[in-house]
Amino acid sequence: MIIRSLVGNAAHVCGLETTLTEAATEMVRNDVGSLAVIDGSSLVGIVTERDILEAVAEETDLGSEAVSAWMTADPDTVSGDLEVDDAVEWLLATGYRHLPVVDDGTLFGVASIKDLLWAISADPSGK
Repeated sequence: MIIRSLVGNAAHVCGLETTLTEAATEMVRNDVGSLAVIDGSSLVGIVTERDILEAVAEETDLGSEAVSAWMTADPDTVSGDLEVDDAVEWLLATGYRHLPVVDDGTLFGVASIKDLLWAISADPSGK
């Protein structure tokens, strides 16, 4: 199975100036653990639930602080044709929990560790 089949064609995104509160609300609304941060149509970062948790721990004003201050800039990305088992190995090696899927400069979505575990449990071969 390829990773693109896990993300469809609808990435959950926000802009650089989106506040942490707005980002958290969007994540809860869509039951996702991250948002791809875009500038125009370009992927420039990823903000995750861990980033927001860190901001809370540092007593940041979530209603005024922009995701751009907390996101991972220029995140690693993978091609949609990557096999699920290869994506799992990559996540294990890096410690990340979210993996932006991009083909020819177009963001298709973000695969989460939960997505990958689901795919492996549905098809243990990862194909």
